[in-house]
Amino acid sequence: MKLIIAVVQDQDSNRLSKALVENNFRATKLASTGGFLKSGNTTFIIGTEDIRVDRALQIIKDNCRARDQLVSPVSPMGGNADSYVPYPVEVEVGGATVFVLPIEQFLHF
Repeated sequence: MKLIIAVVQDQDSNRLSKALVENNFRATKLASTGGFLKSGNTTFIIGTEDIRVDRALQIIKDNCRARDQLVSPVSPMGGNADSYVPYPVEVEVGGATVFVLPIEQFLHF
């Protein structure tokens, strides 16, 4: 058994959830917030058999895409302003950050 933890951007969340259900994967969705951009994410927790991990990863890859976004940095309050950039910068957001962990036991009640 494996536990797949996938952190995806909120914009990809519904599409990924639908695709997982269509392919008979059960997933738990948790609201989460990214530390860098302070924007909303969705964390999917998926328990599956070893032989289905590659299929789950392909579904995640097909439904979560990276995109460029302009971000206005927040000015430092009382901190070091040496590295502060006062204008919006373009960063790549989205895609998916995925962890695959071995599971000793999986129970569903």
